[in-house]
Amino acid sequence: MQSVNEQSNSQIIFLNPVFKQMVWGGDRLGREWPYEIPGDNTGECWAVSAHPNGDCTVREGVYMGETLSALWEKHPALFGNTGLDRFPLLIKLIDAKADLSIQVHPNDAYAKEHENGSLGKTECWYILDCDEDSHLVIGHNAKDKAELADMIHSGRWNGLIREIPVRKGDFIYIDPGTVHAIKGGIMILETQQNSDITYRVYDYDRTVDGKPRTLHIDKSIDVITVPARNVEESVVKTGSLPDNTANLLCSCQYFKVWKINVSDSAAINQEYPFLIMSVIEGDGTLNGHPVRKGDHFILPAGYGEVRLEGKMELIASTI
Repeated sequence: MQSVNEQSNSQIIFLNPVFKQMVWGGDRLGREWPYEIPGDNTGECWAVSAHPNGDCTVREGVYMGETLSALWEKHPALFGNTGLDRFPLLIKLIDAKADLSIQVHPNDAYAKEHENGSLGKTECWYILDCDEDSHLVIGHNAKDKAELADMIHSGRWNGLIREIPVRKGDFIYIDPGTVHAIKGGIMILETQQNSDITYRVYDYDRTVDGKPRTLHIDKSIDVITVPARNVEESVVKTGSLPDNTANLLCSCQYFKVWKINVSDSAAINQEYPFLIMSVIEGDGTLNGHPVRKGDHFILPAGYGEVRLEGKMELIASTI
């Protein structure tokens, strides 16, 4: 028998983030966002996550204190009874004070076989902030696998790696097999599959506790797509999106992502199995409930009409 709450599905599921300290992390999540961070090397805020390495808890309401993974297991009707074996998405904020490692992610089939049944990792980035002359690593210049392997094994990183200029508001889609790296000074919101599998190709010879971090050279060469896809296929400029409507940035087999700029009021309909929303700037109300920068929440299946009022920017996603 379903509970009244499941039948009405009117609860906004606000989540408490999980923070990760990283060798490349900074302190902006504590200075510029309303979070208590564990230290000034906090690189990641797992804002909406049901992953074993960071399982968010519900902040308030009838499900307060429940983990998102438990909610997914016990109340599948909240998420549209998808039949999936785990909550499918993971939303992060990333504060890169220094350059991240040059890395690549596997697809579902490779991860399932080589990483104990894990999902692969398709992801996308919305650039929240960056320096004027910022660049990202997206793709590579090798023409075939033999050249790729030779350039990696001989450390010819300058010739291999492809960097592109980026600015605040750019949106970048990264499918499995894409060589990529966030550079220092960039802050992003990442929407990704619910996976924590990353293969490091190169880490600038950095050490943690006196030891270099593990590289995954053979697996990286296995999964890197050759030749790399064109940059133009990966980057969307969002500087001139219309206000007060949901602007679709990406639709792939794993997720859809929208940007919503609210200048006074906007109405959208929650018609999906669930809708994740992150307030990335400003404040206002959602159906009368106060929301502000740094809030991350899920609108469950059947939630219906959503009225956003105020002056704020949001990123929304679903499957």
